[in-house]
Amino acid sequence: MVTKNYKIGVVGLGYVGLPLAVEFAKHFQVVGFDISKTRVDELNNAFDRTLEVDEMALKNVLVTSFIKETESGIICSSNLSDLLSCNVYIITVPTPVDKNNRPDLTPLYKASETVGKVLNKGDIVVYESTVYPGVTEEECVPVLEKTSGLAFNKDFYCGYSPERINPGDKEHTVSKIKKITSGSTPDIASEVDAIYKTIIIAGTHKASSIKVAEAAKVIENAQRDINIAFVNELAKIFNKLNIDTHEVLAAAGTKWNFLPFKPGLVGGHCIGVDPYYLAQKAQEVGYHPEIILAGRRLNDSMGSYVADEVVKRMLKKGISVKGSNALILGITFKENCPDVRNTKVIDIISHLQSYHVHTTIFDPWASPLEVKHEYNLDCTNQLPSDKKYDAIILAVAHREFDYDTIKQLCNEQVVVFDVKGIWDKNNVDARL
Repeated sequence: MVTKNYKIGVVGLGYVGLPLAVEFAKHFQVVGFDISKTRVDELNNAFDRTLEVDEMALKNVLVTSFIKETESGIICSSNLSDLLSCNVYIITVPTPVDKNNRPDLTPLYKASETVGKVLNKGDIVVYESTVYPGVTEEECVPVLEKTSGLAFNKDFYCGYSPERINPGDKEHTVSKIKKITSGSTPDIASEVDAIYKTIIIAGTHKASSIKVAEAAKVIENAQRDINIAFVNELAKIFNKLNIDTHEVLAAAGTKWNFLPFKPGLVGGHCIGVDPYYLAQKAQEVGYHPEIILAGRRLNDSMGSYVADEVVKRMLKKGISVKGSNALILGITFKENCPDVRNTKVIDIISHLQSYHVHTTIFDPWASPLEVKHEYNLDCTNQLPSDKKYDAIILAVAHREFDYDTIKQLCNEQVVVFDVKGIWDKNNVDARL
């Protein structure tokens, strides 16, 4: 049971931090901190551009100040001074990879410096960002110590509780997914676990150490990555054998212990990134991971594979590839979600453009400004009607993508490639 008054500072109000902060705000005083003043202003107006938290849920917990010690709610701020009164800090910043697929801990370092400036004796700092084993204690703690002047496990303590957010999923929300917790001492581990138990109705699993919790998180997504790589390889094989992969998987799925993975593009900030964190640590200790990196290579090849298959089919139909028009349906990394981070649809587009194919991106969920900023590409939220297309590629399974509507935009000779396998196979030329 939580027996003391906690004031929780959540650092990073993105896809992970905001839903977490809102849940905690139902029970505690919470300061949601983000370096983006634009983001903070939007949240204070009850608008979440990630669509993870709806307007009413935000309005129910937003406050402008805390009057009583027992009052709950959330103050969203970009002012460091607002964090000074917190005694528990939860860091939820992203952990990307660089252009060489090496872990980039810069956001973690900066967030740790931020917290270090306001850290007081007795405070707890919990990390939720996905990392390789050892990052919390070997990389983040020294930053906290240096910035604060305090001693680890004497003046302040740490925990690690990996995020398990599934963007766009309104069923498996933060409180309904079992949570791993851990702490830098046995007492702190129990304290961190008790804090999370106040909001996680699915229950918690207290790991024996921070490193165990870090390792558990990083293998969750590595496991999915490898399984998807396997079915992606099957899709390539079955394509050469003229066998429909989805029909094969449906047949095999009648066995009780067959794992229901499907082929597709593997992007986003988790599955397409986390295996590189584990691989990095493995290489540091002298082991070269083979299966993990092989899975990554195969999944990273799927965008160019799709583009090549589209071009082959265009040539077979006598469609001139150079100067042709292709409509790309979706650029977010997954369906019914506005997140475009690390989307692998970009690989399809860039490969098609290398063939001098003109591409039009239609995505009703993505922010055109964000797509322009991230990839320097134009994207429209409205179905284009100014031209006919020689190729249609269903890259993301947004619910708005209706075949009968899209079909009206096709030239008489057209190649339709269904990456997600959601349209009737009789209406498409190919699917993974």
